[in-house]
Amino acid sequence: MSGSKLLMDSNVIMYLINGDADIAEIINGKQVYLSFISQLELLGYNGITDEERDRIKAFFNDPNIHIVDINASIKEIVIDVRQKNRVKLPDAIVMGTAMFLDVPLLTADKDFAKIQDLQLFLYEP
Repeated sequence: MSGSKLLMDSNVIMYLINGDADIAEIINGKQVYLSFISQLELLGYNGITDEERDRIKAFFNDPNIHIVDINASIKEIVIDVRQKNRVKLPDAIVMGTAMFLDVPLLTADKDFAKIQDLQLFLYEP
């Protein structure tokens, strides 16, 4: 993957946290962004173990990881994405964040491929 920046979706974050070396290689040397929604999804998961919670928190606290909160521009993009496509709100927020930052979205979710104007790096484990 070319470019020095990307936004990671929650599913690839979990692959990484669970030891996926391919994801580690993909993000190595890149400026990595996450939507705040990934924090909520991963830490709010029902059934998360204490060990998983600790690994996820450590990942979020890494100084090389940049968490992006929602802002007015992202909201406008999310509204547009949802009006044009049938997507869940959390997915639209992640997509809108990538579009706002003008960076590729690294995800394993094939449903994102149908979204126009989204730079996508589809990970297939």
